[in-house]
Amino acid sequence: MNKTVKEKKVKAVPVWMGILVFLLAFGAGIASKSIAPGWMKQYNVAWSDAIGTLKADLPYGDGEANRFDLYLPADSGKGSYGLVVYLHAGGFTSGDKAGDRDTLAWLCSKGYVAAGINYTLRTEANSASVLTQSNEIKAAIPQVVAAAEAAGYPIDKMTVAGGSAGHALAMIYAYRDGKDAPVPVVFTYGAVGPSSFYREDWGIFGLDQDTEESRVAAAGLFSAMAGVEITADEIADGSYLEKMRPIAAAEWVASNPVPTVVGYGIHDRVQPFLASLPLKAALEENNVDFQYFEFPHSGHGLQNDNAISRQWMEAIEEYLSRYMPVK
Repeated sequence: MNKTVKEKKVKAVPVWMGILVFLLAFGAGIASKSIAPGWMKQYNVAWSDAIGTLKADLPYGDGEANRFDLYLPADSGKGSYGLVVYLHAGGFTSGDKAGDRDTLAWLCSKGYVAAGINYTLRTEANSASVLTQSNEIKAAIPQVVAAAEAAGYPIDKMTVAGGSAGHALAMIYAYRDGKDAPVPVVFTYGAVGPSSFYREDWGIFGLDQDTEESRVAAAGLFSAMAGVEITADEIADGSYLEKMRPIAAAEWVASNPVPTVVGYGIHDRVQPFLASLPLKAALEENNVDFQYFEFPHSGHGLQNDNAISRQWMEAIEEYLSRYMPVK
């Protein structure tokens, strides 16, 4: 696959150090931004009863983390509503739906039913993976739709979105599971979520090196993410890609090619920029209505390209209006 950006080769890091650095860094999510510019205030709203009704910590499964918050707009007399699910960041190891309350309040203030969903985080005490987390989101969505309908808000379409780790899970749901959703998934958006796992693209962790150390490190990191054992030999012969496919959102675009708005930082040292290019290619190849924003001066926090950040948010708002019009 052609690459538009060339990364300088680096020495492979030790296996567990590579995994630790990745997970800790990813935990910063897109929350690593500095002080937000003034224009961002329009996309973050403090929750109040004037906006609607908040139903917190509704269960969708037996796990301790299997809870969601449902934001119901004040206008309760419509025949149908659009649902926007926003999944939290946190490197698959931290974070909480409450951290996105201002974003969810903004969505609700626009007339959408909005939902934040928690999922089981990977810790030293469990082996949660991106795969198990994605399956929890798949199980949660019908419960979210049912809860909205039980409250008198019938849902006829939905958008799924998120930041960083939440963006990865949102894309997996939209492309992999969207055809099985209880209502049509008509749009997905987010930023800096990993969507592909070609090891040559993960050079920021030294996984692109043709050495045994690099192959062992790649096997360790990708095993933790995929929730299945991957060996250094499978890394070497490329067969590991089939085991990564269930969580590689770019590989599923053809299954449900929904409109998409995404953003990636060229200098991202957590989710390597090169790993976003297969997603861009898949969107192009499947004739998806999409906008792909490159942040030329930014890393994982997208913090150094204010003008592009604004264009990205305006595109999100435009796509919401186009595919999720509030009636």
